[in-house]
Amino acid sequence: MYRKRYLSILFSLAFVIALQLACRNEETKNDLSAHEVLTNYGHMAFAYGGYRTTTRNNVPTVEQLKEDMIILNALGCHLIRTYHTQQFAQVSNLLEAIKQLNTEHPDFKMYVMLGSWIQCKDAWTSNPIHNQEDIKNNRAEIDKAIEFAQKYPDIIKIIAVGNEAMVHWASGYFVSPNIILKYVRELQTMKQMERIDSSIWITSSDNFASWGGGHAEYHTSDLDSLIKEVDYISLHTYPFHDTHYNPNFWYSDDTIDYNSDYERAKVLISRAIIYAQKQYENTKKYIHEISPNKEIHIGETGWASIDNHFYGANGSAASDEVKQSLYYHAMREWTNHSKIACFYFEAFDEPWKDDRNINGSENHFGLIEVDGKVKFPLWAEFEESNLSKYTRGEQLVKTFEGDSAKAISSLLNIPPKDSNLFIHQN
Repeated sequence: MYRKRYLSILFSLAFVIALQLACRNEETKNDLSAHEVLTNYGHMAFAYGGYRTTTRNNVPTVEQLKEDMIILNALGCHLIRTYHTQQFAQVSNLLEAIKQLNTEHPDFKMYVMLGSWIQCKDAWTSNPIHNQEDIKNNRAEIDKAIEFAQKYPDIIKIIAVGNEAMVHWASGYFVSPNIILKYVRELQTMKQMERIDSSIWITSSDNFASWGGGHAEYHTSDLDSLIKEVDYISLHTYPFHDTHYNPNFWYSDDTIDYNSDYERAKVLISRAIIYAQKQYENTKKYIHEISPNKEIHIGETGWASIDNHFYGANGSAASDEVKQSLYYHAMREWTNHSKIACFYFEAFDEPWKDDRNINGSENHFGLIEVDGKVKFPLWAEFEESNLSKYTRGEQLVKTFEGDSAKAISSLLNIPPKDSNLFIHQN
């Protein structure tokens, strides 16, 4: 009798200890700070949108979003970035999808950099007022960000106030830095009041020039205050776009005897990486004059695989899967070596971005096509992660039927110096 009672006590004690350990493990999983998440998972972060049609009115279902999250987890991605909180309905479904996967699959892990879309008064009209804000939209975006952060503290680790919301070429909606600063300060106060988790990092995600790395017109006292207020800088750099806007950067050197078009493309992509590094370093120089220890990570960079406009065969010839692959791997190599988190733009193609032109570059920055064809940059990962066992509506397969020779033959030749990079198709 005594022995049975003793064993019963032991079993009960073992159960309590196991339960405590499980809870401790769950707490450890949930209690990662933003800094720890960026440090641990920023090497394979992605910008994410799951829209599969030409309109964001067709909101991805929870099941569709779970498909995408499972694919990204298989690739080793545990950190994604979003762009709106309430303008469009994807994020609420996405957070629910991640919550369900956390419960259903013990090995699943995904954290979110939650974007709040900020825009000026009369945005997207013929007369946007850039020094005033769209208070209705912006207030709703921030309020929803707070609500999500309170509801999903184990998932949301970063809040970004605005996306390319200060850069002046965003002529349809950009705002002055003081508007971003107002909401950043509000969120920092929310952290201090413990209304949201104090370990969440607050930032704004914007072009390198907007953070002081470009023209002096951006160097204002409001920007300096914003730099001091954010927890880190989320910087965008796009050498791809400058293959058109700065054509001297892209012209090939005809004095070099390249062994092949592929070898020439490798040299040119190495220039693109150097170009991005210079933008990063110029921005870092300005920021560290204001806030010497401020961390700077890449919030966006990417390379399109198709274009029939400025970047295609009759333009700078930048857009093909081979160059996309070279840029992707070189960018990952640089940022990983330098311990810079990098949200690569983007995981999946999104055809709504240029709904009037199916072959426009904005529709083709993804590394996986809408129907689940995995592009050349991820072919090695396709094999390593056994992606053929996953679906995105249909079973995942490689582009070009997995034929490397076909992929290499799709490489667009870079125009010589005497060509006109500004000729393009309509």
